[in-house]
Order: sequence, then structure tokens, then C-alpha cells
Amino acid sequence: MLPPTRPPYAADPSRSRGRRLAEPPAPTRSEFQRDRDRIIHSTAFRRLVYKTQVFMNHEGDLFRTRLTHSLEVAQLGRSIARSLGLDEDLVEAVALAHDLGHTPFGHAGQDVLDACMQGHGGFEHNLQSLRVVDHLEQRYPHFDGLNLCFETREGILKHCSRRHAELIDAAEPGGIATRFLHGGHPSLEAQLCNLADEVAYNAHDVDDGVRSGLIELEQLLEVELVREHWLAALEAHPQLTGKRLLFETIRRMLSAQVYDIIDATRAALETTRPESIDAVRHAEKPLLRFSPEMRAKSTALKRFLFANLYRHPQVQSTRARAEQVLRDLFAAYVGDVSQMPPDFASRPDRERACADYIAGMTDRYALREHQRLTGQTLF
Repeated sequence: MLPPTRPPYAADPSRSRGRRLAEPPAPTRSEFQRDRDRIIHSTAFRRLVYKTQVFMNHEGDLFRTRLTHSLEVAQLGRSIARSLGLDEDLVEAVALAHDLGHTPFGHAGQDVLDACMQGHGGFEHNLQSLRVVDHLEQRYPHFDGLNLCFETREGILKHCSRRHAELIDAAEPGGIATRFLHGGHPSLEAQLCNLADEVAYNAHDVDDGVRSGLIELEQLLEVELVREHWLAALEAHPQLTGKRLLFETIRRMLSAQVYDIIDATRAALETTRPESIDAVRHAEKPLLRFSPEMRAKSTALKRFLFANLYRHPQVQSTRARAEQVLRDLFAAYVGDVSQMPPDFASRPDRERACADYIAGMTDRYALREHQRLTGQTLF
């Protein structure tokens, strides 16, 4: 059977804009498959298993980590990509790489490092993910980083301030940061990863929030997206209670959002009829989207989680101690670079080297280092 025809708006590995350093093609894999494999075998990817989402890594073995989150994003992304005729391998590569730059202790770590790096370029986890794949991984004899394709790197760079975009564009004119300077969007595959990230986040934070006891189901039923699928689950299975009811509710929520994305995106593609991936990049609005109704429901759930989970006193207490750990580590390393491994200690950009070293740590390694350097046990 012949493979289905690739739609003109989908990314095509045979027409990739290439790698920064040209390499011979792989004999058995497409360029995007090769990128995915390099990401999976990277040191930064393996460390995601011990980096947290909301809960500290030691708080329980069943809560999500950056690794499980990345796998969930990849699964959702591939399912949607298959229905829309997009390149599944590119979606998977971007999904698996999008959190490589996250610090230990979730967003608390990013905020601390950004404060520590004021005056030295700041810190942003999305830019750090790009630094990991472009510079920090050291696995190959002829280049630093993973030397990924333009399309994969374009998807990894999800956010970028104008100041950082200007710096990237100066080094790579017309490259992955140009859209942040002149408008435009990334490929549909990259847009899909952005939305799959949001869907996965909301669903697993509902699950982890209830599992942890920080959110009560009664609270969640105030949120329309949860309530309608909880009621539908009960109507179909009146005997369901407890975690089975919660899981069925989340499953239905996920399915509804996936089908909504597929339908809304198909409608947008039918209206605009982009004839190339560049037409997607220059469209007036992103073409991979929720319907307006689902966008409103997803946003309401996100606001609920922010107010009731991310700002919960127990989470905030943990966050405060995590922030102290990273502030102390940064001060210790800047004050004595010999406390870091030689390849970081020998770099002339002392503050950036310290930020790179700390950002690469797992939660538990950061805690061990903090105890070694300060003699304190905060957790």
C-alpha cells in the first residue's frame, strides 16, 4: 500500500531547512526521527525523570515529573498529528525536548535563577532548552549540542523576548527567532506541541491535585470542563466512585479537547488553504487551535488550578524552601567556582556557567549539593 499523500502544509523531513552543521543523511531514519533519537539519548532527557512539575520529587512516586509530562505531551501530539496528516516524528521530537531546560523544583527554580541572573542576561527555561540542544550537550566529536534540524529547534523555541530574539537572530539571521521580531508562527507541528502541552498540564494537574489531597473533587466541579465530563461519566457508569470516576472524567476531558483541536484546526485549514509550511508561518493567526468555546473552558480550568493548586499554602511552603536551596547554590558557586565540575568552573562567563550547572540538576542532586555546601537539610 502506498503511504498517504503528505498535505502541503505539513513539515517534510526531506525538505528540512537543515542543521547548523551539515551531516550526511541517516540510511534508515528521516531527519526528524534522527532528532527524536538524539533527544531521547541525551543526558538532559534522562534527568527529566527526577525533575518536578508541581510536587517535589521526594513527595511521592506517583506524581508527574518532567519526563512523564513530556511523554504525555508526545502521546497527545502524535495522536492529533496522525489525524491531521502532520509529521508525527517532528511532533514527538519537539514534545520530548520542550522541557529539557527546566530547572529543578519546577517554576520556582526558573524564577530564582532569573533573579540571580539579572544583569547577566536573565534566565528563561524555554531559552535554556534551546541552549541544551545547541550548546550544552557534549556527546559528539565534531560539535557541541545535538545539531538538530531547524524545524525541531523552531518548535523548541516556544517563547522569546525581543531582546533575546535580537541576539539569536544576530547569530542566526533569518533563523528560528525571526518570527519574534517580524511576526509569524512556527510550523503546525510546533503549534500542536504548544497546545498538547497545555492539555496535558491541565489534565495531570487535576489528577495530581486530587491525589495529593490539595484539591477536593467538590471544588473541581465548579469548573465547567470538569463538571460536564464528570456528569457524563456518571451517566454512562452510575456505579463509578473514587479514583475510577476521576480517571474516567479526565479521560473524557482529554478526548473532548483532542477532538476539538482536530475539528477546529481542520476548519481553519479549510478556510485558509495554506499551500506550504511557509504559508502556515505567515498566516494571520495560528492555525492549530481550540474552538473559542473550548479555549474559554481550558482557560477557566487553568485559572482554577493556579488559584487552588499552584498557590496552595502547602505548595507555596515547599516552593519557598526550594527557592532558598537554589539561591544558596548560586551564591556558593559564584563565590567559589571550584565547587563545580571543571568544564563549568573553567568557563569565563562565571554567572552563566553557574546557571547552566544548576539548571541541569535534578531535584535530589540539588538537595544533596545544598547539604554538602551549607550543612543544612531543608527537606
